[in-house]
Amino acid sequence: MVFGVVRAAIRWYPHASMTAPTVRQVAPWVERLARIGYAAKALLYITVGLLAAQAGLGRGGRAVDTQGALRVVHHATFGRLALIVVAAGLIGYAIWRIVEGVVDPDGRGTDPKALALRMSFAARGVLHGALGITALRLAARERPGPHSDQTRHWTALAFELPAGEVLVWLAALGIAGYGIYQLYRAYASKLSRQLNLGDLGTGTLRWVVGVSRFGIAARAVVFCLIGFFLARAAALHDAAQAGGLRKSMGLLAGIGRWPFVVVALGLVAYGVYELVNARYRRIRVG
Repeated sequence: MVFGVVRAAIRWYPHASMTAPTVRQVAPWVERLARIGYAAKALLYITVGLLAAQAGLGRGGRAVDTQGALRVVHHATFGRLALIVVAAGLIGYAIWRIVEGVVDPDGRGTDPKALALRMSFAARGVLHGALGITALRLAARERPGPHSDQTRHWTALAFELPAGEVLVWLAALGIAGYGIYQLYRAYASKLSRQLNLGDLGTGTLRWVVGVSRFGIAARAVVFCLIGFFLARAAALHDAAQAGGLRKSMGLLAGIGRWPFVVVALGLVAYGVYELVNARYRRIRVG
């Protein structure tokens, strides 16, 4: 099913400017899977945020990353079935993002800014596809294997490549730059182009936009910290200095209880924003 969509997208891509079929013409279920993917992301971020907020408030819980959230789902009632649904959604979301980056259904163009944005779509697709595969692997096991920091793992692999340090620096700048852009996006409230919120009442719309901006800003802070860790890893040529979501939350916890709790609650808000995306996002492949 997954490869069928990719083959279909490749077949019509050379003629996209002429025929440009919609998602439903190419594969009716791609949009549904993408929306399930947003719901899956919502589940993961809400889990991460709630566990962290509980830890910050002294009510149990712990700081985890998205892999840790998958493990929490794995141990829940019907957890393996839930993981399969999450995996399907994440892989569907990944396909949509990759096709969005390659086919350019929104007509962003080929100037450097547009190409960078389209590359970021494809990169996010690859990352979420990998997370979906991780969810499938967890679902196939009675007990999860040992947890690993994927950011540290990929940084170590990058250092083994020619010009690996340059690659890590580029990743650091790209991730930190994306975080800064997300901070701007939260400040400017640039949601209207991506979400179809016209049917919401004034009060509901204000609430949705406020929660979404808070969530986007919190996640942006995490991205900036991940970029900082990668930059430090590049400067010291030490993959152990790299870290992802969990290490970023650990740094915030070291700064103080309330910064940690605020960002944790912000990740919950980002999960709510992903639920809004699942319902109201404009999803186009053609």
